Amino acid sequence: MSIEPEAPVMPFGALEPPYYAVVFTTVRTQDQSGYRETNARMEELVKNVPGYLGLDHAQNPGGLGITVAYFRDADALTEWRTNLEHRAAQKRGRAEWYQSYSLHVAKVERSSGFVRADTAGSGSPDGTE
Repeated sequence: MSIEPEAPVMPFGALEPPYYAVVFTTVRTQDQSGYRETNARMEELVKNVPGYLGLDHAQNPGGLGITVAYFRDADALTEWRTNLEHRAAQKRGRAEWYQSYSLHVAKVERSSGFVRADTAGSGSPDGTE
């Protein structure tokens, strides 16, 4: 039995603006039946949207989750928002998985990042990407 090391935790890197950030903040219900499979399917599906750039996700032990998805333009956002399978997952989420959620869409006008030099896959030494 081999134990694979976990990939290093890294935020999604800085991008050349402008682009869009969709911030989805949730508190989940106790019953999460089917959530993991649906979430994996949504992550697979969104990767096929032209203009999808990536995402960050964090979940605290108390149940608050934050997902930030990045899109190059408004057309990519519209394609994702109107995807029929995504719409069905949203409906199921409201019915079963979420106690509450908020959704914020923002146009990013400035972006920078930093990666410590001794970190694998480090970014540029001046702290920008």
